[in-house]
Amino acid sequence: MINKGELRQILTETESHQIEMTVSTTDMDKFCQAICAFSNDVSGSGKNGYLIIGAFDSGKLSGLKVDDRFLLQMANIRTDGNILPQPVMTVEKFSFQEGDLLVVEVQPSEFPPVRYRGRVWVRVGPRKSFATEAEEKILTERRLSNVHTFDAMPCLRTTMADLDIPIIKKEFLPQAVAEDVLKEDKRPIEEQLASLGLYDLRYACPTNGAIILFGRNPERYLPGSYVQYVRFKGKNRAGDIINEYKFSGNLCRELAKIDAFIAAGIAQKRPIPVSVLREETTSKYPHWATRELLMNAVMHRDYESNAPVQFYEYDDRIEVLNPGGLYGKVSPENFPNISDYRNPYIAEAIKILGYVNRFSRGIYRVQKELVENGNGEASFDFSLITAFRVVEQISEKYFEVGLGTETTQETTQETTQETTQETTQETTQETTQETTKKSTRQAHGSILSAIKSNPNVTRKELAALLGISSNGVKYHLRKMTKAGIIKHEGATKAGKWTICKTKKNTD
Repeated sequence: MINKGELRQILTETESHQIEMTVSTTDMDKFCQAICAFSNDVSGSGKNGYLIIGAFDSGKLSGLKVDDRFLLQMANIRTDGNILPQPVMTVEKFSFQEGDLLVVEVQPSEFPPVRYRGRVWVRVGPRKSFATEAEEKILTERRLSNVHTFDAMPCLRTTMADLDIPIIKKEFLPQAVAEDVLKEDKRPIEEQLASLGLYDLRYACPTNGAIILFGRNPERYLPGSYVQYVRFKGKNRAGDIINEYKFSGNLCRELAKIDAFIAAGIAQKRPIPVSVLREETTSKYPHWATRELLMNAVMHRDYESNAPVQFYEYDDRIEVLNPGGLYGKVSPENFPNISDYRNPYIAEAIKILGYVNRFSRGIYRVQKELVENGNGEASFDFSLITAFRVVEQISEKYFEVGLGTETTQETTQETTQETTQETTQETTQETTQETTKKSTRQAHGSILSAIKSNPNVTRKELAALLGISSNGVKYHLRKMTKAGIIKHEGATKAGKWTICKTKKNTD
């Protein structure tokens, strides 16, 4: 970052392709356009650009007072997802006797063209404007010379015939490029995709990212590019397989299927009474948080591996395992505060398609939603070295008893999705009854004794008394309630159990 002396020198100069000064503090569009233009560095100078807020064109200070809110607002431009690829920039406040200056220093991007809301902005002398086709071609060639990531490398032996062109034109380009710019763009589809980092003009073939995102048969060239869902019976992989599904095909189509599958088959909902007149809907797994974890796995996985993303569901949790450990600048110590992208073009496309909202915030929102839903925070396993695993526990609130009514049916709804019809068919299978350490009659007798001693006894306390699991206690309480032996009165947590009669219950 520049120092005060260098900044004073800049203020004595006129605006140029590296410097823009303004006294506005509210025109965020103007700020973003300037940052986008500095990132593109169409002149190829390799020098940083400076957006100086709080100074007139003459260099005189306006008397601005920069507060923390304004600093944070400007810093958030980098990660709000409107400028893609993300700009490399720093924001700093400088205080002078005449007032404050907020300076945004922007480095030229290694992967131009950079777009702000679908438009490529460049500096032409002291002003900024849209890039011409010739300027965009220069930026595209510069991007190709700087390619380092796997998703931007050419997928040799492929042609445009290997891409689903209709879905690119109908669903992707209209969201990636501003409508009027796209309407005026008469270039071939190859050059349009090249400007987005999805086609290699030197080798005349799509990139690996394009095949993964829009390929007609991605597995032909990248065997591990699919998501494998398996529902196991029990709490480990030794159990029987209840259901399985393979999400294969390009991401542009499969992400929509995954989203629907999670909503209908994984994030099962039920109402839980919280008062006499009010109910609260709780999911077994919250839809948005589960989707975000799976989308992150798809976005950050190592596509050079032949292994798929594993989306495994057990009786008590979900596990997502994706090939490829932590990448780049990210380590177990700084996760999730620091982000880096193994597949920047795939990540950019997934954001454009609307499956992730903003970068660098997802994990915090996931943890917050999981806690609020009763699942507890997700745990992340970095010990696998060549893979990354996240575990999401089942919601405890989903199985809570409501207002003395019968407990939730101890069933597990499984989902089967037809490939051709893209529909989700839920199936229900009763869970295996818990094996108790005492006979049913002894368990019922112990429960009755406990209720006589303490009508407010909890399920957890009964489980400890009987030496069985919480689910086993729920089974016996439900059976005794159905038989009319006991009943629950009052709210879930504040109510009490009442013994109706001493009728013997046989199994």
